[in-house]
Amino acid sequence: MLDRRDFMKTCSGMGLAGTLFPGVLWAQAQAQGAKKITREMIENAAAIADVPIGDDYKEMMLENLNDQAKGYEEIYKLHIPNSVEPALIFSPVVSGTKYETEKWPMKMSAAPKTWSRGVPKNLDDLAFASVRELAELVRTKKISSIALTEMYLERLKKYDPTLKFVVTLTEERARAQAKKADEEIAAGKYRGPLHGLPWGAKDLLATKGYRTTWGAAGFETQMIEQDATVVKRLDKAGAVLVAKLTLGALAQGDVWFGGVTRNPWNTNQGSSGSSAGPASATAAGCVAFSIGSETLGSISSPSTRCGCTGLRPTFGFVPRTGAMALSWSMDKLGPICRSVEDCALVLDAIYGPDGKDRTVERDAKFNWNADLDWRHLRVGYLKKDFEPSQEPQQPEAEEKPATTPEEIKKREEANKRREARRVRIAYDRKFNDASLEKLRAMGVNLAPVEMPKFPYDAMVMILESEAAAAFDELTRTGRDKLLTEQGPDDWPNTFRYARFFPAVEYIQASRARRLAMDAVGKVFADFDVIVAPTFSQQLVITNLTGHPALILPNGFRGPDAPPPASLADGADDNVGGPGTPSSLTFLGNLYGEAKLLALARAYQEATGFHKLHPKLDD
Repeated sequence: MLDRRDFMKTCSGMGLAGTLFPGVLWAQAQAQGAKKITREMIENAAAIADVPIGDDYKEMMLENLNDQAKGYEEIYKLHIPNSVEPALIFSPVVSGTKYETEKWPMKMSAAPKTWSRGVPKNLDDLAFASVRELAELVRTKKISSIALTEMYLERLKKYDPTLKFVVTLTEERARAQAKKADEEIAAGKYRGPLHGLPWGAKDLLATKGYRTTWGAAGFETQMIEQDATVVKRLDKAGAVLVAKLTLGALAQGDVWFGGVTRNPWNTNQGSSGSSAGPASATAAGCVAFSIGSETLGSISSPSTRCGCTGLRPTFGFVPRTGAMALSWSMDKLGPICRSVEDCALVLDAIYGPDGKDRTVERDAKFNWNADLDWRHLRVGYLKKDFEPSQEPQQPEAEEKPATTPEEIKKREEANKRREARRVRIAYDRKFNDASLEKLRAMGVNLAPVEMPKFPYDAMVMILESEAAAAFDELTRTGRDKLLTEQGPDDWPNTFRYARFFPAVEYIQASRARRLAMDAVGKVFADFDVIVAPTFSQQLVITNLTGHPALILPNGFRGPDAPPPASLADGADDNVGGPGTPSSLTFLGNLYGEAKLLALARAYQEATGFHKLHPKLDD
């Protein structure tokens, strides 16, 4: 039998490491018990890979199979860690992009009067208070950081057995930070609105002295002896880290090595992902705020499922140093909170260059002004995305007939899921319609807008290729088998098939992305904010272009809501249903978070959905 290492050297020498050839040829060689690659194998592989190769070239390839093998092997020997980025740097900036370059003093909203006469006797009554409210209580010494920290630590311990949102409690660190915060505030050294407030970190942020597991089996004991830049900046702001919170394994979904993180509104459902723990813990009133990350929906989706307010900042606004890399050209870090202004206060503490993440725009500034007159903003809405779907139904005749009992059952289940999704979307449309009516009633002049048409889904191969490279050694060593989820849409399978994307096609997808960025940039040039349904095509588009998004709760499904397609505990189809949140998304210009948040805050204050919280003890 042909040795696999020798085989891969052979394919590398052919210059075929980035195409379908290695997988096809390896399968053929093993099946035929061959000792070398033959001309016939190349012909078969070329047909499958759709790469035309002339007869003369096939012979030439066979004679020079090992020319470049040593180079690939030498790179493998470097054992490149996940923290090393490619030499190429992605920037979302296009021609005409404008942003603030001068920093102004932050203007928060007026001090809330909720607890002006004192704090409640039961500190748990403060669990769902906003960052702005808690900040005022701490600043005026009506409550201590130590008291808040102990309250949230107890809640984390109390609800984690049900919600499974904690990877590691950072109790010793938290108590030391809280004690220091109280001492500084007593001495008149107030650092700002996050001083003394307990928060939780998605466990892809490195934290010195504590494990950073990335939520993945095989990494349960991983120690990264540094603090991520975001952790350092929140330390500097005086915030208190109380927990490393869960994420789906390697930032996918809500399934991690310890189980399924739950939705506080319906604990039979997962919290979605991959910022599963941050959203669940924030919604459950177990932290004042949290930090999540998004590559393609990982703040948007769990914020929707758990009824949180989540901000996905502009790509290149918040440094990712010390965070697990999945896609160097798409990863973003951002806050998950209970209110829009909370997101603004956290963003103000974590944005800006750190001298290490080279994607961060050096000159862009964030200037939060709670008094900004949002009535003068230019606001659009994605008209077609708010309308009933016009997608044609797939004719039954085009589907292969189901003949076996297994095929019939599978077809019936697929139809059931499809119908349940259709019914849920039809039911949820009333929330979208109501949001447009409310915005108009507020005096917002909504102009219809449409995103330019491009093959956006085809560009997702950029993410998949980069993710496969980020975890290349995991795949080559076979350690990907340790990951909990092993389905066709899970990372292990994605990492494997992405290795066979041609390098040329990756570059072509990147060039198409550039065209899309320019076209989308022209759309945003006419607007300050664009309103959209959360799970429309804009989710893929704006993650590719790097535009910021604010996701907020937009109502709760009533007792008449259609049930989920599946009621199985934690099932993928167990989504929606009575009592669960819906969401709305506000999109902004690159580095235009201040205006985006101003309008979103006005809408949130006018609707009040963020003030509702799950009843965890019923």
